[in-house]
Amino acid sequence: MRNILPFLATLAIVGALTSGCSSAEKKFGRGVSNMAEIARLGEIRRSVEQTTLFANSSAEPGAHYTAGFVHGLNKTLARTGLGVFEVVTAPFPPYDPLFTNYLKPYPQYPDNYKPDIIDDSLFATDNDMGFSGVSIAPWIPGSRFTIFNSP
Repeated sequence: MRNILPFLATLAIVGALTSGCSSAEKKFGRGVSNMAEIARLGEIRRSVEQTTLFANSSAEPGAHYTAGFVHGLNKTLARTGLGVFEVVTAPFPPYDPLFTNYLKPYPQYPDNYKPDIIDDSLFATDNDMGFSGVSIAPWIPGSRFTIFNSP
């Protein structure tokens, strides 16, 4: 019993600091989203795409892929570190996004992919009628193929 009291006291203090404050919730959510960037690799995909499309054509052929990857890796590591910082400091001000001159507040996606709500029976109201589509191989990262997904 003696060992659990400090844990419960810490939990109560954290709960008191974060309850009722939507800014802390937004900061925590933004931090978790940014921490997941290292698994999502959106910054790398976007940087490779943007560097490939807009790189100087007089440079070494194929160098834009490598330069885009390195730039994206730098931004991925920065975003992941910022996410860890925001999760740890979520109960404390300031609640506004940090380092916005280098990173946008929320994770980025390549221009050729815009995320949408997952086509799932949870969100599809016509699933019982048999008209709703489903995601094909949703366990494969980057799988965007769906059946009956209207734009």
